[in-house]
Amino acid sequence: MAVRLDLARAGRYSHDRSDAGPLHPLCSSSMSTHLVPEIVSAKSAPLLGFWYPAVPGDTLSRGVMKGLQMAGLPILLCRDREGKLAAMRDLCPHRGMPLSFGRFDGERVECPYHGWQFDMRGRCCRIPALPEGAPLQTEKVGIASYPVEEADGMIWIYLPDERGTAIPLPPVPRMPLPSEPKQSFHISLTYTCTPDDGVIGLIDPVHGPYVHSWWRSHERMQEKTKIYEPIPNGFRMTSHRPAKNSGPFHWLERIYGGPLTTTIDFVLPNQRVELMQCGRAWLANRLMATPVSEMECRIDFSAYWRGLHWIPFSNRFFRALAKQFLSQDERAMKHLAVGLRHKPPSMFVGDADMPARWYYKLKAAYLASIQTGQPMDHPLKERVTLRWRS
Repeated sequence: MAVRLDLARAGRYSHDRSDAGPLHPLCSSSMSTHLVPEIVSAKSAPLLGFWYPAVPGDTLSRGVMKGLQMAGLPILLCRDREGKLAAMRDLCPHRGMPLSFGRFDGERVECPYHGWQFDMRGRCCRIPALPEGAPLQTEKVGIASYPVEEADGMIWIYLPDERGTAIPLPPVPRMPLPSEPKQSFHISLTYTCTPDDGVIGLIDPVHGPYVHSWWRSHERMQEKTKIYEPIPNGFRMTSHRPAKNSGPFHWLERIYGGPLTTTIDFVLPNQRVELMQCGRAWLANRLMATPVSEMECRIDFSAYWRGLHWIPFSNRFFRALAKQFLSQDERAMKHLAVGLRHKPPSMFVGDADMPARWYYKLKAAYLASIQTGQPMDHPLKERVTLRWRS
């Protein structure tokens, strides 16, 4: 049964999304016969009540602050002289001046308009215009602050929903690394697309032959069979061998004694995590689509690996390869945005679009659990086999 929710409660955007029409039941056999299209709106509000990646940790030095926007919220991120992090609303409560235009001495942030100063907890410490003996207690003036932590080389900010900051806080998402990585890198690009379209792009399994044709052309398309299973707040493409048209991966099997297996997880609100293992070597990567504004989405790609140390300049090579993939996706999303100006609905057809359906249903189920106080009704009840060509 379709679920209709007011998504404006979950974010700063005014657009609502409803699942139009019944959703097909899930089963343990192939779903390729489900060809009746499902139509959904292209826009909805981002989920709050989760940790979101802000910036790579090595881009914020001690004694430095940085202004950014996440889910339409202006946020000021600071690292003090001792390395402690803080995140607060990037607006002075006096006149609304962004504090990121001001100064940070490693302990206090100063507004560039009237010199109001705030500590790392967002409390006002000084209002220069007040005369001696003024009755106003400056410490009672403050700015909204956000929980912030650093993990896996990223700085994370918790964006609370309408219920406020969760107590206790959920743990920061961590990468499921088999061992300490030997090498890693991070790439960040801003896409012109809605947050939902950014997420769907992460989990779409069939755009490769057309968006990344240099890697796998449409002439080499093969039928694929993948098994999915439910995990908390998401779903998993279970461990599988590379397809016949994945030549480079079969090459790795010969080098490291195989077999090479891949597991791919999607977890709300925005994460796709892939772990490839082959003998003693492994490669893990995480793609995250973080909402910036209604039509902007920041894509963060982080890669960690152990092995392939004999490839000259391997870090530069893999970074360049990843950036080429992401730049091609960025161009596709930029072109998609031209069509989305006309506010068309999205059509989901067949097994290849099933992960996108699950994403919308997971999102709706999560919001329903918040509104009702009941446990989340996961849309995927058991293992499911999907088939498509790519």
